[in-house]
Amino acid sequence: MPKPSFSGVTAGRRRNMQANKNKNTQPELLVRRFLHAAGFRYRLHRRDLPGKPDIVLPRYRTVIEVRGCFWHGHGCKLGKMPKARQEYWGTKINATKERDQANRNALETAGWRLLELWECDLRNDPDGILEGLQAALRGI
Repeated sequence: MPKPSFSGVTAGRRRNMQANKNKNTQPELLVRRFLHAAGFRYRLHRRDLPGKPDIVLPRYRTVIEVRGCFWHGHGCKLGKMPKARQEYWGTKINATKERDQANRNALETAGWRLLELWECDLRNDPDGILEGLQAALRGI
């Protein structure tokens, strides 16, 4: 017997997509562990800031966003558009990119500095990215 379909999506695909987290992802946890070990103290997902940023360092007036390549439309191989339902995914990812830009503008207008870290960079060169992050924060 075939699996039930939800608007053209199989039940298995639906379950997989629902399992994706938007908080406490592995790349985000990696950055948080590094920051804490390096002596930086931060707040998570502050609701009073545009977009509820992943990591907020109030002392440095800096926000760190750990971006998933697929969900935020990065141009790497992890950000590759699925072959199925391209119109749906294209619209969804473009809306996310527009929202990211609006949040970036609002944060900068409010005097916050935004650092974006991409999932693919953290996978390929975690030490280099984290050292660069530390240098950027120490240079403030």
